[in-house]
Amino acid sequence: MNHKWNYQPPSQEQTEAAKALAKETGISPILCKLLLERGMTSAAEAKRFFRPQLNELHAPFLMKDMSIAVERLNQAMGRKERIMVYGDYDVDGTTAVALVYKFLQQFYSNIDYYIPDRYNEGYGVSVKGVDYACETGVKLIIVLDCGIKAVEEIAYAKEKGIDFIICDHHVPDDTLPPAIAILNAKRADNTYPYDHLSGCGVGFKFMQAFALNNGIEFHQLTPLLDLVAVSVASDIVPIMGENRVLTYHGLKQLNSNPSVGLKAIIDVCGLSEKEITVGDIVFKIGPRINASGRIQNGKEAVELLIEKDFSAALEKANQINQYNETRKDLDKTMTEEANQIVDRLEGLADRRSIVIYNEAWHKGVIGIVASRLTEIYYRPAVVLTRTDNLATGSARSVSGFDVYKAIEHCRDLLENFGGHTYAAGLSMKVENVEEFTSRFETYVTEHILPEQTSAVIDIDAEIDFRDITPKFHADLKKFNPFGPDNHKPIFCTHNVYDYGTSKVVGRDQEHIKLELVDNKSNNVMNGIAFGQSSQARYIKTKRSFDICYTIEENTHKRGEVQLQIEDIKPSEE
Repeated sequence: MNHKWNYQPPSQEQTEAAKALAKETGISPILCKLLLERGMTSAAEAKRFFRPQLNELHAPFLMKDMSIAVERLNQAMGRKERIMVYGDYDVDGTTAVALVYKFLQQFYSNIDYYIPDRYNEGYGVSVKGVDYACETGVKLIIVLDCGIKAVEEIAYAKEKGIDFIICDHHVPDDTLPPAIAILNAKRADNTYPYDHLSGCGVGFKFMQAFALNNGIEFHQLTPLLDLVAVSVASDIVPIMGENRVLTYHGLKQLNSNPSVGLKAIIDVCGLSEKEITVGDIVFKIGPRINASGRIQNGKEAVELLIEKDFSAALEKANQINQYNETRKDLDKTMTEEANQIVDRLEGLADRRSIVIYNEAWHKGVIGIVASRLTEIYYRPAVVLTRTDNLATGSARSVSGFDVYKAIEHCRDLLENFGGHTYAAGLSMKVENVEEFTSRFETYVTEHILPEQTSAVIDIDAEIDFRDITPKFHADLKKFNPFGPDNHKPIFCTHNVYDYGTSKVVGRDQEHIKLELVDNKSNNVMNGIAFGQSSQARYIKTKRSFDICYTIEENTHKRGEVQLQIEDIKPSEE
């Protein structure tokens, strides 16, 4: 893949502002430019960004319907009503259910939890779930990370004398369900100052409000922040504003004193000796929690997350790890099959989207396959399979393109849909797949920008190796946690050379371990270029080349810097 490198040199004005901030903070002007881009214009703002405080969280009662929700929960407890905590089967949903259930269980015992089965019930609030609640005498359901579109199901529950409190972060329709309270900052009549919380984050705000109302100290909520961090990182929501505060402290919790269930997953992932980052959640912890709902049932993930006994948790974590291995095999096979289908599509070069349907595919893995396709082809992708008589599927998007709006545009062809900018779920009659493919393609073609469908690397700063001092690295680490809206900076250095010791490594000799110098300092920099062994021959010619990279800590040598090379190009002579 030939990446296009996109770099906008700073203007004179930006350079001056960065220098002024550098003087005020004692931080390199290169990093001050990045602070300014993130909206930090003074030393005080930079300090707040680097060290987010829990007292900066917004007051939970600013959220519309929050007082009603707390009042109804208090009433249920006062009347000793049976309460059910209901959530989606993905990471965000299962962490949200675990969080609310664990917190309330300390004060109240007549409480149950429920995760719908992906295969028998599908996404969101199900009639089966409502019937189960009715049979077990439930009077109040707290639904997390779904429910905002369950108009009919919640009306059905109401007829049976069951009230609903919705805690969701997905985009609502014009008609809201007949719930007692709807906590969702994406409501049209929203009053909350931050609208990017995860589903688990909304659950946390509800518990924060409940605690405030009942005189429970905030420190009793802090052990739950590890779950919030896992949800924020896994659900790919922006890690700025309130999410940054929650994730920063959630990672602290995850690294110092994780809950028993998460500790078991950390052990199974081989992360117990390492400082856990957002990347570790995205690539190791999250996929294992998710695998439970993909392969078996999300309820098992909740059982693990609320487990109090470590040896029992370890057993459950090993089982979930097995599901993840099964998921990987399915994912590999289906991605290969999907690639073959895409290769056979007519006029692929001219298409701006990919929609593929295979009724034999495993429903639990189609979201991952859609993600793989967007990574390979740089197009919004929809992957569909057959469930009963419907084509059901997942959509994933490329940077900056709102796939939810594209799907909403075709809503008359759909039975159901929901989601947000970068990920959505949908279902339709099988006979509508062809028409949907055509209409979706038309919408994407009209709204996507050319740069969104090509492999572009956005470079944050051009630097020399002499700029990468221990202090520079220490200050860069303060930008953590990285994620959407606060991505890990990508740097570029021109005219670097092989020190003579770079070599191809990896089981299939697919990576390059690099030792590099540039012509402005004597620093020898270590680097790793994953999957780029085709560049090794050029590197060995002793000619200069340009690299773009992120700066990482070498996991084998604490405190030592390693460049993770994103791309390599011959220098322009």
